[in-house]
Amino acid sequence: MEPYTQREFLINALYEASELEHNLMCTYLYAAFSLKDGEGDGLTAAEAAAVKRWREVLLGVAIEEMGHLAAVWNITAALGGSPRIGRTNFPLDPGYLPASVVVKLAPFNADTVQHFVFLERPHESTEAEGAGFSYERPYVRGISQPHLTPMATDYDTVGVFYRCLGEALHAFVSHHGEAIAFDGDPALQLSGAEVNLTGAQPVRCLKTALQAFAVIVTQGEGAPRDSQGSHYQKFLGIRDELRALTARNPAFTPAFPAATNPVLRRPPRPEGRVWIEDPEAFATVDLANACYGLMLRLLAYAYALRGPSPEKSLTVDLAIGLMQAVAPLAERAARLPAGPSNPHCNAGMSFVTLRDSAALSPGPAARRLFIERFAQLAQGGDGLRGSGGARARAAADALTSLAGRAAKGFDLSVAAPAAAAAAAPVAVGTAAVASAADTPASSVANGVETVRGGKIELKFEGKLCIHSRFCVTGAPLVFLANVKGPWIHPDAMPVDALVEVAHACPSGAIRYLRLDGAPDETAPPVNLVGVREAGPYAFRAQLQINGAPAGFRATLCRCGASKNKPFCDSSHHEVGFTATGEPPSGKTDMLPVRDGVLAVDPQTDGPLKVSGNLEIMSGTGRVVARTTTTWLCRCGASNNKPFCDGTHKKIGFKAP
Repeated sequence: MEPYTQREFLINALYEASELEHNLMCTYLYAAFSLKDGEGDGLTAAEAAAVKRWREVLLGVAIEEMGHLAAVWNITAALGGSPRIGRTNFPLDPGYLPASVVVKLAPFNADTVQHFVFLERPHESTEAEGAGFSYERPYVRGISQPHLTPMATDYDTVGVFYRCLGEALHAFVSHHGEAIAFDGDPALQLSGAEVNLTGAQPVRCLKTALQAFAVIVTQGEGAPRDSQGSHYQKFLGIRDELRALTARNPAFTPAFPAATNPVLRRPPRPEGRVWIEDPEAFATVDLANACYGLMLRLLAYAYALRGPSPEKSLTVDLAIGLMQAVAPLAERAARLPAGPSNPHCNAGMSFVTLRDSAALSPGPAARRLFIERFAQLAQGGDGLRGSGGARARAAADALTSLAGRAAKGFDLSVAAPAAAAAAAPVAVGTAAVASAADTPASSVANGVETVRGGKIELKFEGKLCIHSRFCVTGAPLVFLANVKGPWIHPDAMPVDALVEVAHACPSGAIRYLRLDGAPDETAPPVNLVGVREAGPYAFRAQLQINGAPAGFRATLCRCGASKNKPFCDSSHHEVGFTATGEPPSGKTDMLPVRDGVLAVDPQTDGPLKVSGNLEIMSGTGRVVARTTTTWLCRCGASNNKPFCDGTHKKIGFKAP
């Protein structure tokens, strides 16, 4: 049997592809984390602006590599394999990859940039390898004899490797047929329901698998020389700009002297490596590596869960949150000394992997491990707060938040974690009615004013109000504008008419509890979000915001300026935000189910991830899109509003 018709051979090749993408992603991140941070680090204004651009390019390329990795994982799962999440530690031994592919962690400099150009070069390119990255000696992998043991083969460039993989997959499908070839459970793959990555597209047939390979090649590795926006072209642009700035200022040093191939302890073979001895550096890298290891565990676990499901989405969200927490730690490590054995260089995150990153068996034991581990990481972050500066505090805050979210989402007291919390209604009902009799007619607690009438209890939460004035114009005898003293009078109009005025409040600032036995507010039959002209998003659904039940109405910021994120506080007026309320319509196929829980999860320094059945409307009510998962811009700068296009990374948007 030819190797290309054996599933085991294909899965083995895909394991190498995933390790290759994973390795490249880490090396690009390491270089980005070593870069200096503006004029305060001794750069001129022009140099600081260039370094900022380079960091954005490197981080953007690393994110695209993550997308490539997800695509390879999905293809592996489609063939019935368990995706290869782990990899070997840096630096890679000769023979693990072809002789022309050398991978190691190194700080940003001209040689490292040339190395990146070489790795991403098109097949016909004559680009040389960067100094210090050349392979030790030529060697050949694989054999020509018939064999059953999977063996790696050689390839000159990454693009050639993927073309060979595509040919192998084509031969495999031709031999077995698509139904047999792609017999893995598609619900185990990552999709747009869990993560906003181009590569996270379901793979169910040869066409979708080959499309994934084509994106990888044209977007980055092996892209044609004239392919605009490819990784190769981006690295050429950095190289040209670096050369120009260095010619202008020969002393220009854009990065800190982070270690090449750092490790946390003196290795048996120390040649070519730097071991970290400084206590602060050790603690920082140790925590960063621990976060990275848990991130890998979570990604593996996500591929063991059938989706879409709240637990699968939670697992991926927590993994992404950990990667965001790692960034300030890795930047701090590059700014700290390695120790007395290596006095002329700084430390650096070593991206140590677990001995085995395979998926844990889904269930309470796995969830318990995650809860425990997040708590330990949060404790480690707290240990760095005192002396670690702003970066350590940012990481500690992120880890504390993630630990709380993990404890809530992986709640061991319920059978289906996260799903139960998502379905929980707003906390109104008999318990609230029973306690209301003991409260005064008007009271304020936690920013919510409560006024009890004979048949209805009204609640007003001022920090949510966007002054849409439906209350003071629709019920002027109940809600008295511009008065001193009591301004809410629940008995001033019929209850049935009053609740309709409350329903018109888009922000949810006005809520109510009926005391006459009639039903309270219920979820709308169709989940909607309206895009306000130069204003916020207006949601109507059974909302769960940041993992907590949030009623049925909310206005969320999309200008990026609110001081009460994710909620709107009308800052869009102050900053002169402009954005159309009439975006063009996209995919509007009718959804089979139009209601249900709608989860809105603000991503750290990123968009609003919205999961659930949703119809997006223009300001005039036209359908813009119907979706079950989407990412909505909240930085105010996307060129594809209301949808996120990644611009938040370029402008340095910050939001919890």
